[in-house]
Amino acid sequence: MGIIPVPRVAIVVVAAGSGTRLSAGAPKAFVGIDEHSILRHALDGIAAAPAPQVVIVVPRGRQGDAQTEAEAAFGGRSDLVSVVVGGQTRQQSVAAGLAALWADVETVLVHDAARALTPPDVFERVIAEVERSGAGVVPARPVVDTLKRVTGAVVDEAVDRAPLVAAQTPQGFPRALLEAAYAAATEEYTDDAALFAAAGHPVHTVMGDDLSFKITTPADLDRARHLLRPATAAASVIPLVGIGTDVHAFGGDGALRLAGLDWPGEAGLRGHSDGDAVAHAIVDAVLAAAGLGDIGTHFGVDRPEYAGASGVVFLRRVRELVSEAGFAIGNVSVQVQANRPRFAPRRAEAEAVLTDALGAPVSVAATTTDGLGFTGTGEGVSATAVALVHRIR
Repeated sequence: MGIIPVPRVAIVVVAAGSGTRLSAGAPKAFVGIDEHSILRHALDGIAAAPAPQVVIVVPRGRQGDAQTEAEAAFGGRSDLVSVVVGGQTRQQSVAAGLAALWADVETVLVHDAARALTPPDVFERVIAEVERSGAGVVPARPVVDTLKRVTGAVVDEAVDRAPLVAAQTPQGFPRALLEAAYAAATEEYTDDAALFAAAGHPVHTVMGDDLSFKITTPADLDRARHLLRPATAAASVIPLVGIGTDVHAFGGDGALRLAGLDWPGEAGLRGHSDGDAVAHAIVDAVLAAAGLGDIGTHFGVDRPEYAGASGVVFLRRVRELVSEAGFAIGNVSVQVQANRPRFAPRRAEAEAVLTDALGAPVSVAATTTDGLGFTGTGEGVSATAVALVHRIR
């Protein structure tokens, strides 16, 4: 059996960010794009590049999740991958990754997991240029937007974009020079190339890729999902169906809140939150369709942060939960059974509010029960919803 060569190249994958701007309720790298997480997609691209040592830097408590993703992406080569805990800042996280490099590594690339769709050939270009030049290397794309220098909201002047580029990752460096630059750094830099340049070393550029955009906001996540759909069959052929019901009695504090609307002059409904039976039935239906439990699982009385919360808050959160799990909501139909309030004059308004909160079309119908049952006697409100979701593949 021949000797297995020790990799001379390593990639530090920075996946320790909280993802606050993504508002997905989980560390960014572990949010789902489709059935796979952002981190898994990033590792798939790296696994298809020249096989280096890979160090994944993650938040504390996520080491096992990252190791599972690495084993799935690298298969029998997962012994090339290690997982370390990051720091409070990106710079501290990269430093933790550098400390885990093998002794024989000569070239190191630092890559943001949030640039999950970066093609393998970008890694190859960066490695080749570092080894050729001995400089730091940044993949870059031309700036296409018109740029303005402003004071507050007032435009002062146009900025010439010709000499400007947008920097991406992976950024590559000779290992010894990068480690020395990190050891000497006394301030935080926006990226590793800036830190490297501040230490007096040259930085070159190579061609980046439009697919190497950074997933930072919900719109970026939607873009990534859209780009993956053509290659992986946009959605499952058969939609998944869920049914949800909810009942609340009149007698709550304050005015009535139902179907996302306030109803001045109407008695309120009793409940842990606002008693919005319509919104709650929708939540149960969507969760059931996606196989994610029920409203009590996510918003039960053991969750004091949801005490008194509006149904709209629940809808927005269930939209995030479903998205994180790799599903898209098709539409929801909900029927209200109640003697009051009268829905007909405000049906369109209710549908608009519910649709906006859920991010998918919601239709509302209302009926009475001809005086039968608790709704017929005016004791409360009942709602039943049917939801369609599909898995994004």
